Amino acid sequence: MKVAYLAESSADRAALAILVEAILGRETEPVRHAGLEHRGWPDVRRVLPAVLKELHYHRDAEGLALVVDSNSSPPHLANHEPPNPPAAECRLCQLRGIADKALREVRPLPGRPPLKLALGLAVPTIEAWLLCGKDPHVTEAAWINGLKARQMPYSKDNLKEWLYRTTRPSLAVETEAMKAAATRLSRDLSAIESLFPHGFGALLRSLRSW
Repeated sequence: MKVAYLAESSADRAALAILVEAILGRETEPVRHAGLEHRGWPDVRRVLPAVLKELHYHRDAEGLALVVDSNSSPPHLANHEPPNPPAAECRLCQLRGIADKALREVRPLPGRPPLKLALGLAVPTIEAWLLCGKDPHVTEAAWINGLKARQMPYSKDNLKEWLYRTTRPSLAVETEAMKAAATRLSRDLSAIESLFPHGFGALLRSLRSW
């Protein structure tokens, strides 16, 4: 299956591909595209419409898998799901709105099914997902409760230190650590599904519908 991967860095994309293949239960062939190489939330949001239209018209990708970090923005919650209205500040809701608008603007292609989408939100960062099962305090609920109480259970630098043994990893160190952690999680997805039910769960449910 040919899949395009979009995330905030090449290391994130490498980990995402491993998790997606575990959910799908099969290998994927990554589709390369210049627009998929951007870094950071503003860039991902900016390039997404063009990437979707390009994939629709000119590429043979069957699907697009996309994950961004929530950082300090509001996490995705169950009450953001239809039929409820999306939350304006939720990054996952924003991406869904951008994708829906972009795909409404393309014309159907005869004999070609619509592009499949799977969007996820890592709360607060993808490092939290990848530490799942290693530290019982690193969960989506812990971060959500910390935001409500304005007393965070850990910082993004804590997550980096725990995963990479440094807060300033090189891209090579970051990539290898992420791939190793994603491979560990891919053997049994039940923990990350349980402990990150909204942001990871959204990705999981979409992929299972493919």
